[in-house]
Amino acid sequence: MKKFILVFTLIFLFGCVQNTTNVGHSEVNRGQLMLISSEEINEASAKAYTQIIDKARATNTLNKDPKLTQRVNNISNRLIAKTSYFRQDSSKWNWEVNVITSDTINAWCMAGGKIAVYTAIVEKLNLNDDELAFILSHEIAHALREHVREQQSQEMIKSGLINVASIFGVDNTILGVANLAANVGISLPFSRSHENESDEIGLELAYMAGFNPDGAVSLWKKMQEHSGDGGLEFLSTHPSHENRIKNLQALAVKLKAKN
Repeated sequence: MKKFILVFTLIFLFGCVQNTTNVGHSEVNRGQLMLISSEEINEASAKAYTQIIDKARATNTLNKDPKLTQRVNNISNRLIAKTSYFRQDSSKWNWEVNVITSDTINAWCMAGGKIAVYTAIVEKLNLNDDELAFILSHEIAHALREHVREQQSQEMIKSGLINVASIFGVDNTILGVANLAANVGISLPFSRSHENESDEIGLELAYMAGFNPDGAVSLWKKMQEHSGDGGLEFLSTHPSHENRIKNLQALAVKLKAKN
């Protein structure tokens, strides 16, 4: 059984590894396991995005504040104009940017460039343009790196190995422990890796678009004040605020020193 699982893993690992973005000053250069096509993920994201936007329109929460909507679009357009530095095909994406009135502190960019910003993240944190630019560039970086596609591929591998083990009669208790170990040892660390990569690429993207990289540090200090300590980093999909701020400070210095 061990040999079968090893062969199963090697087939996927050596057949589908790629690096989705060009290496910049941030030096993000990691092979990514991809078992699903970009087209499938982009199509699913476009459908989900349409549903969310349609719901916001129906509830009169879509782009209600013209000034904020224009501000978000202006910043987004400056960032989008620089994305081809990291991957050339992004210039052909059907980018969309919308602002949704909500008390939720959130913003995201789906695969293929579908962006949404919730008003609370701007209003409750009193974001300046540099801070808002980093939030947007961080989310755009997730899309550039195709992190959703990679995460889905990771889940396919994990589920596949567990299914193979069950076929060979491995006890359910052992499988449960294996699944927990996979979550802690594979899924969560990859999510933290995704966050770190998006911080690094996002900061460089914002800097290339003319924003002050120190805005990323001030943003996360605000996030820290708002939410308190982020909890145990080991069992979290996000880096701790303290580590995040430290990494962003170092990268900001690095970027400014190279120009």
